[in-house]
Amino acid sequence: MTETPLGTVVAIDDRTVLVTGQELDVAHEQPDVGHALVHRAGDVLVLVDTGVTEAFRAALKGAVDRVGPWSRLLLLTTHGHTDHVGNNDLVDELAAERGVPAEHWAPARDLEQMRDPVSYWEHAFAGISGVAPLPAPPALSARKVVSLFQPMHPFGATTRAYEERPLERLSLGSVRMTGWSFADGAVRVLRSQGHTAGHVVVHLRDSALVHLGDEANGGCGAMPDADQLKLHSVLGAVATAVGEGAVTTVTQAHDATVRRGPDAVAHLDEMLDQAVALQQAALEVTDAREPVDPKRFVDDITARLAEIGGGGPNPNPVFTGMMSVNLLAAIGLHPARGEGDRAWSRPEQENPAPVAGMPHGLALLPAAAAMAGWKLRGRDR
Repeated sequence: MTETPLGTVVAIDDRTVLVTGQELDVAHEQPDVGHALVHRAGDVLVLVDTGVTEAFRAALKGAVDRVGPWSRLLLLTTHGHTDHVGNNDLVDELAAERGVPAEHWAPARDLEQMRDPVSYWEHAFAGISGVAPLPAPPALSARKVVSLFQPMHPFGATTRAYEERPLERLSLGSVRMTGWSFADGAVRVLRSQGHTAGHVVVHLRDSALVHLGDEANGGCGAMPDADQLKLHSVLGAVATAVGEGAVTTVTQAHDATVRRGPDAVAHLDEMLDQAVALQQAALEVTDAREPVDPKRFVDDITARLAEIGGGGPNPNPVFTGMMSVNLLAAIGLHPARGEGDRAWSRPEQENPAPVAGMPHGLALLPAAAAMAGWKLRGRDR
């Protein structure tokens, strides 16, 4: 992983640059900032994410003239996390200054966390309360973390959901995906939905580049709305597209390395190998130990991560705890009474009890009343 100072501009080609963010450091009240892409497709300036903080905003604004002349603006949000959306109103500022039209598109399933990041993170932290170390109860921890990501302006004058556009079938070589195209097909947004419920990746045709956002953060998604299968699927799909030559360059949001050709395939394969290794480690440390103590499991996985890698861009006990809880679910375990800090085990394999059909005798009376009420309320259509 390549680390660079906040706001460093990494040239990719004559129409594309990557503006680098920074790592999370809660102890020093430093938010993490996802890298942003600046690309020109014809006369359209394309921004992929806007990070957060005034310093990053200034760096991003300074980079918009590094890719050639443009007369329209397009902001594409990969997902709703605070380290990617804080400066989304920058497009309004640029549009007003340059007198050009602007658009901003974001995933519908991530709009709620953009509106209310505190509740989103409170829910995430509640899942590891009593399992991994938190500095305060989930609600207070969430407020503390979100307070680092300021100013926070995830919505602008033109913000709309991708899902308001007609869905398209799109191809990367032999890989079939769905999503939406912009700038006469030069920019394509592909649904991935692994890291978060709404996550997308972006394909820039003229640069033969795919920006993965946070889908390549590691072999196991940490967030409660992560989907491990979708995360692994998009990594495999992009690796296939690179192997076929349909894509030549891969970037991501928390690693400033610009990977091309075989190096990109090797990196994506490494992510998938980490996913396999983490699930294997989860099976090994839970073997013959059911019910599983989640705190002990977190300790065991933390030790294995040192060997396997794949701890993500911000390795710390909180994110490791979140990832560990997801690993327990991924191997089919469930917490007692649905509470994550209780023992986890596999559900009993019991056949369902016989189910009677329509009621008879006196049992018909409450059933008939229920049926009449159901129809009167129009619930039968």
